[in-house]
Formats: sequence, structure tokens, C-alpha cells
Amino acid sequence: MLDKLITYLYDPNANLPSDDEFYDEVIKEIELYFISPQVYSLLKEKGKLGNTPLFFQTRLKQKYQETLYQNLFIKNQTDHIIRKFEEEQIEVIPLKGVYFAEKYFGHIGARGTSDIDILVKRKDINKAKEAVKSMNFEIEEEFIPSHFHSSFSKEIPGSAIPLTVEIHWDILKEKTANFNIQEFWGEAVRLEGFQFVKTLSDYHTFYMICLHGWRHNLDSPKHFLDIIQIIDVVKDRISYETLFKDAKRHQTYKRMVRTLSIVYSQYSILEQIKELSSIENQFKGFTSSTLEQEKKGIKNYFAFMDYQFFSYDSVWHSLIEMRSWLLPNRFEVTSQLKETSKQRSYSYSLLMLYKQRCNSLVKVLGS
Repeated sequence: MLDKLITYLYDPNANLPSDDEFYDEVIKEIELYFISPQVYSLLKEKGKLGNTPLFFQTRLKQKYQETLYQNLFIKNQTDHIIRKFEEEQIEVIPLKGVYFAEKYFGHIGARGTSDIDILVKRKDINKAKEAVKSMNFEIEEEFIPSHFHSSFSKEIPGSAIPLTVEIHWDILKEKTANFNIQEFWGEAVRLEGFQFVKTLSDYHTFYMICLHGWRHNLDSPKHFLDIIQIIDVVKDRISYETLFKDAKRHQTYKRMVRTLSIVYSQYSILEQIKELSSIENQFKGFTSSTLEQEKKGIKNYFAFMDYQFFSYDSVWHSLIEMRSWLLPNRFEVTSQLKETSKQRSYSYSLLMLYKQRCNSLVKVLGS
């Protein structure tokens, strides 16, 4: 149902369904994946909101307004942070979040966000940490050695969930690509009114969003919507030929092609907005058949294994990922087990993780 609705959103010639049963079902999916603000804003922007039932409009608008209030608060906090960085002369690029919603979805409330992501240069990491700590973001999460960001949070009065700032210095795990984040900085543009605060180019925003979707294995419609919306907004301002050429140089080619092939296979309307280069057609058949598999069973398990280990251009990068999966560090073990206690020994927790994985495989084989 949701796939159909998203297709209707981007097809100017498509008429929305008129039966209430369709909207009864699709609103459940929309709310399950927390994409009410995107759907509401896109329907309104394209002049199609009035063609939907009143109960559907009411539920979408309610979630949109909740998101708007939250995003206004987060934007206020983001503005304070970037002004602090400007004062400290720390170069910074806000990632995703409220600025992304405004630029690509047209309004601050058009896409939900729950934290603040910023990119700094590696040489400025310590200065950036001190800057956010000085703004009461004093709860520092345990650093994950293989990751490329540090997280700091602060309690918000009246909220059970703290507000988190993630300080990034890269967008990919180290030793999984031949990638240089300096290229992003080189094409970043100063945000109006600032000297040290910048914004990513459309091209590098798209590059980042594709890799972000891949990193989450496109496990939510929000990743599809982010990618589709950027394509719809920028269209020919992004060259796929350049994208794939850069991806080969960065050794992110398989990740980029896998992501875009899945999105284009699931939403064929994209070919009318911006055609995917024919040189990538060899990947489409494989990806399309993967999408048609059931969401359970051994085929889907192997599809996940393919994503987990063989999305890399280099055999060496695949081996690094395999080693990380077989022998994850303590933080990753407790995270995968969803443990809150760290009193167990690493060996015992690792054994429990292997047991959990074996149980999952047994369930898959029996389904």
C-alpha cells in the first residue's frame, strides 16, 4: 500500500485511490515508520491532499504538527550550536536534520528528526567536543572504536528522551573504502551570515544520503523518500556518470549502485524523473529479484549476508567487515544483545551473541 502511495506522490499523471479501505491500511504503515510529516507535506505541495479522506488528512496533520513543534526546538538548539562554533572559529557542517528538511522537503516540519548531526574536521574534534560540553551536552556516550562520530546528550525538561548531538568527522567506517571527506569540505558552501558554518553541495548531500540508506540496509521507507525527494528536487544538477566514477575511485561503487538499483527497482516512476545510467543495468536484475523475495526464509537471510559482507568493492574491505562481525568489540556485542549491564565478561556476552545468531538462523530455516 505504502509503495503505491509513494508512487502516486511522484507521478503527476496518477490519480489517488478513492476507497477508504486503502487509506485505512496505508495510514498504519505511515505511522509505523514515522513518515507522516513527509507524506503530509508532499501531498500538500503537489496539490493532492484534498483528494484524500478527511480522517486521513486529520491524522497526517496531527503528526505533522507534533513534528513541527519538535523540529522548531531542535532548530533553535542547532542554531545555538552553530553560532557557538562560529564564535570559536570551528568549521562545521550541519548534516541532515532540520536544514535538510527545509532545503529538500520545503519546510522545517516536513521531515522528523530527533537529534543533531554535525560534521567537523578531524583536527577540530577536541575543540568541537569542548564546545558542545560548554552548552550542557555533558552526557558522553561510550565511544565505538570503529565508528566515525562521538555523541553527547543533555536532559530536556519535560522530556523522557535527552537531546543528542553527534559530532562526525567522516561519513564511513575507516578501512572500508578509499574515501576522503576533504572532497566534501572542498565543495561545501558557506551558510549565509557565517564564515565557519557551511552546507554540503547538492551532489555530496545526495552521496551522503545514499550511503546512509545503504548503512541501514534501506530498512525504512524514510530512506527511500530521502533519496527520491533529492532526485526530484535536484534532477539534472547531479550527474550519475560523475557519481559512479567517484564511487569507483572511493571504492564505494557497490554500495552506491546497490542502493540506487533497489530504489529505482522499487519505484519505477523515478526513471521518468531522472534515468539511471544504462551502464548499471547489470545490477538491476539481481536487486529486483531480491526485492521480490519473501520477507522471511533462507533466501532473505542470504540476501542480508550479501549486504553485510559483499557490498564492498575490495575483498580486503569485505574481510575486515567479516572479522568485525565474527569478533565484534565489547560495545557492539552489548549493543546487538541489547544489554544494559556490562557486568558480564566479554567472552560470555560473545557466546550469547553467537547463540542468538544461531537461534535466528534456525528460525529462518524453519520458516
